[in-house]
Amino acid sequence: MADDLEAKFKQAADDAQQLDERPDNDTLLELYALYKQGTKGDVAGKRPGFTKPVKRAKFDAWADKKGMPLSDAQQAYVDLVEQLKGS
Repeated sequence: MADDLEAKFKQAADDAQQLDERPDNDTLLELYALYKQGTKGDVAGKRPGFTKPVKRAKFDAWADKKGMPLSDAQQAYVDLVEQLKGS
């Protein structure tokens, strides 16, 4: 079952690069956060400073997923990509 989710997750990552329309920034941050949580686990390191707003937003979005199991993050990522594809 884990291998099946892993395959779906990898396919969703490929599909996310091929979406017909570019998602809004909030959705892009959600995709980023779920992907990072699903591949790396909890965010680590220091929060970027206010002079780096994009990196800071990405860090914050990922930090919001702290404690989410990798498999849950992967499934949420797959579900979100499927929703964006219109499936």
